[in-house]
Amino acid sequence: MSLLSLEAVSVCVDDRIIVRDVSLSINPGELHVIMGPNGVGKSTLLAAIMGLSHVRVCGGRILFNGVDITHLPSYERAKLGISLAHQVTPTFRGVRFLEVAKAISSRFNTDWRSLASPLRVEGLLSRDLFHGFSGGERRRAELYLALLQNPKLLLLDEPDSGVDVDTLRVLAGLIEDVVYNRGVSAILVTHSGAIVEKMSGVTRVHVMVDGSIVYSGDPSHVIPVILRYGYVKGLEVLRGGC
Repeated sequence: MSLLSLEAVSVCVDDRIIVRDVSLSINPGELHVIMGPNGVGKSTLLAAIMGLSHVRVCGGRILFNGVDITHLPSYERAKLGISLAHQVTPTFRGVRFLEVAKAISSRFNTDWRSLASPLRVEGLLSRDLFHGFSGGERRRAELYLALLQNPKLLLLDEPDSGVDVDTLRVLAGLIEDVVYNRGVSAILVTHSGAIVEKMSGVTRVHVMVDGSIVYSGDPSHVIPVILRYGYVKGLEVLRGGC
């Protein structure tokens, strides 16, 4: 049985359809990448899987471990084992990172200490949450908080946004460790594809354009083509158009 199944899922924001008829299946221990230009619905799809309130599934259904969670609230999905590492993280003045980590750790019965070192966040825990954090620090902190929720499925929204090359390499290694050594499944969304270049264990790549997944394939084939030619020309090449 698949861990996550999307069956012809469409997602609306207000009265506008952003994601159209997406079908996808993720098995335990797999890492899937969704690539596409900005504004095509990638983050909206993750929000729908997480059950965030600003989006609405307006077609199809979402199954998690065979259970229909299409209309389940986000906190119930978190209990089932779905966790989202956001792309944009607000700053919380007066709220210490450590206190948030301890609260999440207590709620999900995880060890905040053991995860802090591999994710290199020990030096951040005494600071206000996300206040003055660099791009790389934000990405590591978000991943840390997501993993404290002991997820079965980790949703990663643009983890390569605003980080330098060295941090990309660190994040790529951390994500692959989570998937292949901890047994967590993951969906990683990216528009640049920069972090995917640093990974060797991606299960499958899906290209999204205008709210729909228009191509899926082996990462060793898809990623080099998209990174070389871009999305428009790259899709022509992948489809055998030239």
